[in-house]
Amino acid sequence: MKDIFGKALLDYYNSIFSDYEAEDIVTWTNISDKDVLPLPYLFRSYKEMPKLEQKALQLAKGKVLDVGCGSGCHSMYLQNKGLNIKAIDISKGAIEVVNQRGMKYAEVLDILDETETFDTILLLMNGTGIFQELKQVSKYLKHLKSLLNPNGQILIDSSDIKYMYEDEDGGFWMDTNANYYGELDYFISYKGEKEIPIKWLYLDFETLKLACESVGLQCELVLEGEHFDYLARLR
Repeated sequence: MKDIFGKALLDYYNSIFSDYEAEDIVTWTNISDKDVLPLPYLFRSYKEMPKLEQKALQLAKGKVLDVGCGSGCHSMYLQNKGLNIKAIDISKGAIEVVNQRGMKYAEVLDILDETETFDTILLLMNGTGIFQELKQVSKYLKHLKSLLNPNGQILIDSSDIKYMYEDEDGGFWMDTNANYYGELDYFISYKGEKEIPIKWLYLDFETLKLACESVGLQCELVLEGEHFDYLARLR
């Protein structure tokens, strides 16, 4: 992993205090064309966040773990509200940014290597993405469950991307012999340099609910977004 994402975050954060100009990130998947991801969006304030993210932050309580924290926009908001929060990310650049922003507890760490326990675990900005593939969902959910304190909660969002396979007549062109339609190959580039493609999972709510039930987690639909996205609470 080249950590292009972390480099872009660092460049943008440093550009705030200098004349250095950062470029936007470019992303695409095996079923979608290239799209620009503006770096300022990754540093958005609470007021600039989608309603799903705002709702998740409103529900966060106790000792909190922010998984895949990125620039720390969620973590910093909760820390500033006085919550005890730990931010983790596999990107060294991302953790360097959140440390520079004043995060008290941040670590370069894969969620599967986390051993502390928490009252709230946040997985936002398509939190199911880290599961990578449908066959790994139960493994991740079991581990997340083991990190919960009594009466703890997992707040996770995702989208049902079935709409991306819809044709002009309202039918769907998905290959029934292929893998689950939410399993994507995700590509990222920054300043002309490409990251190694990663597996990324978009999970519809009913499939998430079934997976939760299989590992002894209750799955509640908290809020639906404007474009097939949703926020769920697991307990």
